[in-house]
Amino acid sequence: MTKSMLTLRGLLAGTSMLAVSVLGTAPVAAQDRDTGTLPIAVQMYTLRDSGTLDDQLAAVQAAGVTAVETVGMQDTDAETLEAALDKHGITAISTHAQLADLRDNLDAVIAFNKAIGNTILVVPFLKPEERPTDAAGWAALGAELKAISDKVKAEGMTLAYHNHDFEMAQFDGLSALEIMMEAAGPDVLTELDLAWVARGGFDPAEYLGRFDGRVFAVHAKDNAPTGEAADEKGFKALGQGTQDWAAILPAAEAAGVDWYIIEHDQPLDAPAVVKTGAEFLTANLPEGATRP
Repeated sequence: MTKSMLTLRGLLAGTSMLAVSVLGTAPVAAQDRDTGTLPIAVQMYTLRDSGTLDDQLAAVQAAGVTAVETVGMQDTDAETLEAALDKHGITAISTHAQLADLRDNLDAVIAFNKAIGNTILVVPFLKPEERPTDAAGWAALGAELKAISDKVKAEGMTLAYHNHDFEMAQFDGLSALEIMMEAAGPDVLTELDLAWVARGGFDPAEYLGRFDGRVFAVHAKDNAPTGEAADEKGFKALGQGTQDWAAILPAAEAAGVDWYIIEHDQPLDAPAVVKTGAEFLTANLPEGATRP
């Protein structure tokens, strides 16, 4: 997908509704941008401790966001989840589906997600015993993902993979994620978690360019300065940490990213984190950022 790269807009200035560009260009009226029509979503894991499913979706709606990435089946049935999403005017654009479920219960995963209108299944995490220890192992995992992807594709769906920092391990100059994705083939997409990319020792803006055309989404997530926010696993609300968003967001747009998904692994106030992230992305996404 090709998108134009235009000026990055800045943060909301205090209580004003004007966004001042972090690159020093002329101000833009942030209120002219509708959060709900932009390619902004929320990973529901962020809100897992924020009351009921209805409470969690209400927090997404209150932030003006109209898309989410679900966590598996959200501890409910498809009919209940679909009704809750509809109630709050929210669409499920992807889900995190554990590798074990894709291996052993693929038909059930596909059926559930078809029922709620979602077509993208994302491998979210590898347990320690599932993680390869060498390049050959990562290539073999990629081949397995290709086989799963072939089955998923036959059902009109897409398989993707979400990283943490352990996929940034390097073998002969390539990261484990690159080795795996090469073996998986072009039908398997990436969901780059930018905070974990940085923690793994890579520059997120540069790393995005290594998967040109295959990054369906990024987890827009910020790291706290070293030694800070220990009670939040070292993460910060979007735009309040150390990530260089002035470089990252144009790089993501150039890489063809479809969705910018707000996530925080351990927020003290999840609804506030979602709202802050939505405001930050609304003000700072490149002007060419549009929903797929």
